[in-house]
Amino acid sequence: MEEVRIDKYLWAIRVFKTRTDATDACKGGKVKVGTVNAKPSRAVAPGEIITVRKGVATFTYKVLQLVDHRLGAKLVPDYAENLTPEEEINKLKAPVETFFVTRDRGAGRPTKKDRRALEQIWDAIDFSDE
Repeated sequence: MEEVRIDKYLWAIRVFKTRTDATDACKGGKVKVGTVNAKPSRAVAPGEIITVRKGVATFTYKVLQLVDHRLGAKLVPDYAENLTPEEEINKLKAPVETFFVTRDRGAGRPTKKDRRALEQIWDAIDFSDE
């Protein structure tokens, strides 16, 4: 096999469910080879390190062999090595804090005053982990 597009490779090793998702991630700057953003048509080579940002976590893979068709999950380790650090995987398990604002039924849309009050409350919340 001569060369494989990076979007097709990421789909084949099951990083993305569809090739369209992989292509969109490349176009959106979420896929890098080394330190350079990868276009969807970029060819991958064995030995390259690919980083993929999905949600809050950044996954890292090393290309072992090229593949252009979707693999079963058990075969993926033969073609790509997952180098993702444990702390990145733990980010996926972190609880998600939610903030609900309720309005009485029939109260209508919020006024500008209501919106400003909500923004003031929202700005006062500290979302840092420290």
